[in-house]
Amino acid sequence: MEHDFSIACLGPCTIDSPINISGFVSDENRILFNTRLDDYDAMKDAAGKPLSLEPAGPRKKIFFDPAKTKAAIVTCGGLCPGINDVIRSVTMTLFYRYGVKNVLGIKYGLRGLNPEYGKIPIQLTPDYVKDITHIGGSILSSSRGPQDVKVMVDYLELLKIDILFCVGGDGTMRAAEKIATEIHSRKKQIAVIGIPKTIDNDLNLIEKSFGFDTAIAKTVEAVGSAHVEAKGAYNGIGLVKIMGRLSGYITATAALAQGDANFVLIPEVPFELDGEKGFLKTLENRLKASGHAVILVAEGAGQELMKQDGQEKKTDPSGNVRLHDIGLFLKNAIDVYFHRINMEINLKYIEPSYLIRSVPANSSDSLYCSSLGQYSVHAAMAGKTGLLVALRKDEYVHLPLSAAISGRQIDPDGNLWFRVLEATGQPAEMKK
Repeated sequence: MEHDFSIACLGPCTIDSPINISGFVSDENRILFNTRLDDYDAMKDAAGKPLSLEPAGPRKKIFFDPAKTKAAIVTCGGLCPGINDVIRSVTMTLFYRYGVKNVLGIKYGLRGLNPEYGKIPIQLTPDYVKDITHIGGSILSSSRGPQDVKVMVDYLELLKIDILFCVGGDGTMRAAEKIATEIHSRKKQIAVIGIPKTIDNDLNLIEKSFGFDTAIAKTVEAVGSAHVEAKGAYNGIGLVKIMGRLSGYITATAALAQGDANFVLIPEVPFELDGEKGFLKTLENRLKASGHAVILVAEGAGQELMKQDGQEKKTDPSGNVRLHDIGLFLKNAIDVYFHRINMEINLKYIEPSYLIRSVPANSSDSLYCSSLGQYSVHAAMAGKTGLLVALRKDEYVHLPLSAAISGRQIDPDGNLWFRVLEATGQPAEMKK
C-alpha cells in the first residue's frame, strides 16, 4: 500500500538560522512510520521504501528572514485545556529563538479572518502572553464553522501575514488545508501550520492530542464524587456523562485511572437496555450484589437506542451531527425500570463536560503544548507549509494537514477495552 506523507516547502532555505545549537534536524533523517517488524515492510512510499515521516525540529537554514516576518495565530472550535499554552509557546519561540517581533492574535477563530465581522487582531508579545497559561480557554476566543476561503486569504494578504498558525480539530485542519491550497494557487509565500486539538483524543495517526491528560485528571474527580454519592445511599447509583462523540478514550482511560467504575459505556461497544443480558438487568444484579454502582457513559454511546425513523439529522456549525443526550436518556430509563420492578434506588447524575473543557492545562499537558508550539515555529520558519506537528510513537513529526482526520476509536477486541472489562467486572456484551 502506497502513502504520501511528503511535506511542501515555499522555496529554498538560504538564511542561516539564528538558533545557536549543534543539534539541527535534517529532512533526510526520516522516522519510520511502523516500528513493529511485522508491519515494517507492509507500507511503502512512492519510491518503494518503507513508509517514513519527516522529523520535526529546527533546521540549520531557514526560509523566512526573522526581521521581516509577520506571523498570526488563530484558535478554532471547542475549548480545550492547553490552548493558551500553545499560544504562549508559539509567541515566545518566535520572539526569543528567532527574533520575530510581529505576531498577531486573530480573534474569534476563522471569523477573525473575515473582515466583515470587524474583529481587529491583537498584538502578541512576551509580556502579553507570559501569564496566560494559568487561564482556561483561549485568550483569543474561538468560534465554529467555516468562512469563505478567498475572503480569508485576501485578508491574510492585506495584513501582510507570512505565517499562519491554526489551532483546532479536524474541521480546522480541513479549513487550513483549503487556505494553503488557495495561497498556493495565487503563488503567494505564506506558510500554513496546523496544531491539532481535540480533547476526545480521536485523531488518526496522532499518539495523543493536547488537553487529554487534563481531561482525564478532571474526569477522575467527577468519578470519585459519583462513587462517594453511590456508596452514601441505599442502592446508590452514580451516573457520569463524559465527553467523547465518536470515541470513548476519555471514558475508558478515566475508568482505568480511577478504579471505581462498574460500567463503562462507549460508542464503540453497542449495548441494549432490556432483556436478561441487557444493561438494566445487569445493573439490577450489580445493586443486589453490592448495594451501589458507578456508571460512566461517553456522550456518543447508545445513540442507536434513541434514533427515530425519518428524523432529520441536525448538525452544528462545524458540521458535526448533533447527538441525542444519552445521559438524560439513561437516567430516565434507569428510573423507569426500577420503578417498574418496585426496587428502591438513589440516582445521582453528574455531567462535568464544561468544567473539564474550560480548566487550565495540567503540568503534563502544559509541557506537551509547549513542545507543539516550538516545533510548529521551527517548521514555519523553514518555509514548511500545509502541515501539522504531531507526536507519534514518542517522536515529533510533520504530517500533511489532510492526515488530521477524526474517527480513531477504541478496538473492542483490543488491549485497552480488555483492561476496562477487567477493571470494572462488567460483561463483555450487554445484549439479549
